[in-house]
Amino acid sequence: MASVDTIVGISGGVDSSVAALMLRDQGERIAGLFMQNWADDGSGDCRAEDDRRDAVAVCGRLGIPVHFRDFSREYWDGVFMHFVAEYAAGRTPNPDVLCNREIKFRHFLDAARALGASHIATGHYARVVRHDGHWRLMRAADRGKDQSYFLHQLGQPQLACTRFPLGDLDKREVRARAAAAALPTAAKKDSTGICFIGERNFREFLGRYLPARPGAMLTPDGRKVGDHPGVFYFTLGQREGLGIGGRRGFDGTPWFVVGKDVVNNVLFVDQGIDSPYLASSTLATGPAHWIAGAAPASTFECVAQTRYRQHEEHCSVKVTDHGTLQVRFQRPQRAVTPGQSLVLYVGDACLGGAVIATTDAAIERRLQGTDAGSAA
Repeated sequence: MASVDTIVGISGGVDSSVAALMLRDQGERIAGLFMQNWADDGSGDCRAEDDRRDAVAVCGRLGIPVHFRDFSREYWDGVFMHFVAEYAAGRTPNPDVLCNREIKFRHFLDAARALGASHIATGHYARVVRHDGHWRLMRAADRGKDQSYFLHQLGQPQLACTRFPLGDLDKREVRARAAAAALPTAAKKDSTGICFIGERNFREFLGRYLPARPGAMLTPDGRKVGDHPGVFYFTLGQREGLGIGGRRGFDGTPWFVVGKDVVNNVLFVDQGIDSPYLASSTLATGPAHWIAGAAPASTFECVAQTRYRQHEEHCSVKVTDHGTLQVRFQRPQRAVTPGQSLVLYVGDACLGGAVIATTDAAIERRLQGTDAGSAA
């Protein structure tokens, strides 16, 4: 093939299509690469073949070569097995963070280099800038679409050879550019949720790998209000799928998951979206990853997100001798969930982040044996 500067990850969606369009129009020598990250399981819910056809059509319209790589084995080993193990342990993982680190900015990057490219590009909404001798990951101009949260595990080697052409655009302009160029993905609906689950029922899918283990649903003070099929099917703050309905002695206020006891197979629930049992002011994490290669200081102030699209919150951060983090928020946070990512920012710059290990939420303190009994 002719030499290329940049390989664009073409997913079959409008964002990656416009990323390729922009680079082509800037005079870049580019090619597309479609990644298959999930093997078709025969359920009919996998849209990979439809996306592949759209990727081919987009590259044809742009007049650029297209390549294909099957990373389904790498995805299974590096992302999905971790996903299942985390759910089995009662935590709620974020596979998109691992997919970016292990697949898109590792195996895809390796494949692009093997094809002779010096850079890769994707349709992520984020920006990369050079500052004081380091590469910085910045929020996108469109804060509503910003995806830096999912990219916080990237480091200097990845950012040095990565381009995010959509970083300064909003979604409406992206679709307008796609329509003006008559790209076949211009009106294609954005994908949502976890890629390998698609439109199917989450509990039904997870049940293939984690068989049902029924148990009791209890209020924080120990009253039984129902049964559950397995604590690993639920996450903190969840309302849907509890099936509690009306109960004598309780009003009609909605119920929410407020705690999980994996050892004893108990799901704790409480009424009210602002239940105090969902509140936490501090958390501890696993080892942190720093985009610059090191923490800015042993203790510092910044803002953080504990889930995607959450409003950023002010906090103080202490880096322990083991590289883990101890974080205190200025105000209590709702439904901070072990297994999810804590991502740190100063202004628009993403510092990095870590996986949440524990919080000081009432039920969790009780299960850890650190609660004096006030939670009940």
